[in-house]
Amino acid sequence: MSYGSAPDEAVFCVDKLLEYMGRDEKALDTVVRIVRDAISPGVDPLNMAGEAIRDAKLMEARRILHNLRGSIGNLGAKRFVAASLALELALQEGRVAEIPLLFTVLEGELKLVHDHAGAWLDQHSGRAVAR
Repeated sequence: MSYGSAPDEAVFCVDKLLEYMGRDEKALDTVVRIVRDAISPGVDPLNMAGEAIRDAKLMEARRILHNLRGSIGNLGAKRFVAASLALELALQEGRVAEIPLLFTVLEGELKLVHDHAGAWLDQHSGRAVAR
């Protein structure tokens, strides 16, 4: 699935970001860099949060997720933000029975963001430039 055929722009949409920056070539170059920077860590931050959860370091997991949410949220990833907030709240409230399912949902949303962001980068800068 390409960015252009996304059934839900809440997965990834940098249109507003481009608009705020002026929708010119310079804005596009800046947004390409923002997208690359946001997705370059891959799933490492989520894996670190998972390790913190397994080690019962729930506050550490919340901190990692909060930072990841900020970075990915800049990409218009509303679904990811909502899933992250749900998991962060469960961690804060100690609802441990809900954490595995919420974590799995968040993993899926992060994968979707990466897929859509990668497709967007392909359309706007090509894979010849490292993501």
